[in-house]
Amino acid sequence: MNEGYEEVLRAIASSDPTPGGGSVAALSLAHAQSLAVMVARLTVGKEKWADGHKMADSIISKWGSKIDFAIGLAEKDSDAFDRVMEAYRLPRSDEMENELRKSSIREATMGAAQAPFETATEALDLLSDIEPFIHSCNSNALTDLASAAELSGSAVKIASMNVRINLDFIEGEDVDVLSKSLDVVVGESSTKLESIRSNVSERLGWK
Repeated sequence: MNEGYEEVLRAIASSDPTPGGGSVAALSLAHAQSLAVMVARLTVGKEKWADGHKMADSIISKWGSKIDFAIGLAEKDSDAFDRVMEAYRLPRSDEMENELRKSSIREATMGAAQAPFETATEALDLLSDIEPFIHSCNSNALTDLASAAELSGSAVKIASMNVRINLDFIEGEDVDVLSKSLDVVVGESSTKLESIRSNVSERLGWK
């Protein structure tokens, strides 16, 4: 572990509210992506795992380039929270200022909900790619791929809580749409994660 990694952990452990849960969800996604790519690299080029080469190449190409994007989502989440706090600090000495403050709070809060929603959808996408790869990856790294799936599932769960806590403060049709979309993401990710767990156990002879 390098010093930069330790600095991130110390920043999370500080009394500053950012980086918080939403950022940790995105970092969990980045770890999941990294593990999935590692397993893919351990699968390609080995004749024993020839059935998994095509899928492994796809995972390396797609998710290897998205690790930086996930890290960016962690920063985006922290920035979104900061904008909410800035909106709450706006003056409200008259009706015009009060209305501007209300609209700014709503806009910032919706932004704070959309950031972790993006993390959740990315994590679901990764689960969708891990699910079939479970059957053909290098079996010596199967538990690593299962770990990537568990991290993806955690990213969805953590991110979803951060979406919902923000949506609790605002109302509107866009809120309802985002809430329903989140329900779909959470439901699909749960189904895929259970399928992955079952197939991992079966391939390892644990059931």
